[in-house]
Amino acid sequence: MTSPALAVAVAEAGALGMLTGTIGKDALAAQLDVLLAGVAIGVNFLIPFLDRSALEEASARRPLVEFFWGAPDRELVEVAHAGGALASWQVGSAGEARAARDAGCDLIVAQGIDHVRGTVGLLPLLDEVRNVVDLPVVAAGGIGTGRAMAAVLTAGADAVRVGTRFMAAMESSAHPAYVDALIGAEADDTVVTTAFGEGWPDAPHRVLRSALAAGEALGAAQSWGPDWPSATSTGAVEARALYAGQSVGAVRARTTAAGIVNELVDEADRLLSTSTMSESRKGRHDGK
Repeated sequence: MTSPALAVAVAEAGALGMLTGTIGKDALAAQLDVLLAGVAIGVNFLIPFLDRSALEEASARRPLVEFFWGAPDRELVEVAHAGGALASWQVGSAGEARAARDAGCDLIVAQGIDHVRGTVGLLPLLDEVRNVVDLPVVAAGGIGTGRAMAAVLTAGADAVRVGTRFMAAMESSAHPAYVDALIGAEADDTVVTTAFGEGWPDAPHRVLRSALAAGEALGAAQSWGPDWPSATSTGAVEARALYAGQSVGAVRARTTAAGIVNELVDEADRLLSTSTMSESRKGRHDGK
């Protein structure tokens, strides 16, 4: 669950902050009440837990609503549009991208294998999606550095989705033990599992391997719910769902959301600018 403070900090840094809509209409409305009207923050909805009244609330008050974990649905997209919001769908294949386009989506989020919707690598997925749809495409999965950001932008993405890096932001409500675990982890310390799926069976998720080990050590005392530990969580927080993408190796310290955004953009701009200059020099050389 993304806190309003983190979403606002990301938006104030020039990116798009996101809130979750799975908390129900009243709780979502309370979060939206503290946001300024012009702040670039969208709301994400998980299809299995969709509250239509919450969707209508978000669509009328936010510039973007996004859907995940379900087949693209024209009716839901029309609800978003009726409220004045753009509609996005998270997809993991070219087929889903086509379905999202046909449902009337304004943009799509292409999830590579690092996320739980994709089954192939992000770069091959971008190729496939670009071949079948002409919509703005946001790349997601394994992006935690400006280098990775530059790579997917070069491969055809219009924007990127970054998750794990922001869990360690100063404005994140994640438990300090969770943040410390992210800072100490590398890509191969993550694993895809369905273990933390109580209430949402058969939904794969990527977590730190240490969370599984800690949960198994607790035995019958362990609760395998999908909620990650917040700053107010108590008990064995190390055995909760410590979500982490393979970009976790880029998490090396706790810093501000603005610091993360600026680092990513500056590095990506530098690399893309260098690449452009190199291509320009090559072109001049080839033309001689």
